[in-house]
Amino acid sequence: MRVAIQGERGSNSHMAALQMVSHADVLPCVLSTDVFAALLEKRADCAVLPIENSLHGSVAEHYDLLLTHPVRVDAEGMLRIRHNLIAAPGVSIEDVRTVLSHPVALSQCRRFLAGFTQARALPFYDTAGSVKHVMAESLRDTAGIAPVLAAEEYGANVLVPGIEDHAQNYTRFYLVRRAEDSAPAAISPDKLSVAFALEHRPGTLVSALQRLAEAGVNLTKIESRPVPGQPWEYIFFVEFRYDSAAAADNALDSLRRVSAMVHELGRYAAAPAEPPE
Repeated sequence: MRVAIQGERGSNSHMAALQMVSHADVLPCVLSTDVFAALLEKRADCAVLPIENSLHGSVAEHYDLLLTHPVRVDAEGMLRIRHNLIAAPGVSIEDVRTVLSHPVALSQCRRFLAGFTQARALPFYDTAGSVKHVMAESLRDTAGIAPVLAAEEYGANVLVPGIEDHAQNYTRFYLVRRAEDSAPAAISPDKLSVAFALEHRPGTLVSALQRLAEAGVNLTKIESRPVPGQPWEYIFFVEFRYDSAAAADNALDSLRRVSAMVHELGRYAAAPAEPPE
């Protein structure tokens, strides 16, 4: 199955795709908008996208793209994030004078970088892309911060494993398909993602959340995004767990009674809170 991801081969998104899709044939894309284009133009069968990191928070752009494209969330995955200092074979840690990686990865390795005073840290467009660049340019004084898969993908060497500040660093991913191609989950779904809009007046959000509570579902996530062209008005994205399809339907029906718009993004099996090592 062809799986579109944002980023290079060897990235965390690549690792998530391999975890979520059997025999995944990964299609790297530069931008998230390119991922959706590849999916809708049928150059990919599905896409795997990060939606939230336990330290960095939500990927806001992906919420916007999910709402504005005819796609559906069909699965959820969880990946433990491990950052590693990676360089070309034969390069020692004493040789490194520059460290490249995505700004989020750099921010999650501050403790290591603060003590690694011989080198300067510079932002790069992608974690795995930093290793790809080091190898393509035959750099002998530069290392990247990336997953182990990047070292395997580009023939590089891990100098220092596990340099992240926090071991409890996880990213949730969505498996997304075209809406018309969406199929029932292999595992019975017990989680639902929905976007809704409310009238801009006091108490509407409280009323909407109260309706969900009365429906007996377990709210696990709420995120707000601004409505383009309508300052200080918002779309709310909610995830909730449910015990039965009837409970999920009842929750949505209740939400529709107090919302100007309700758009179901998908039903899927919730990923474990902490993936196996």
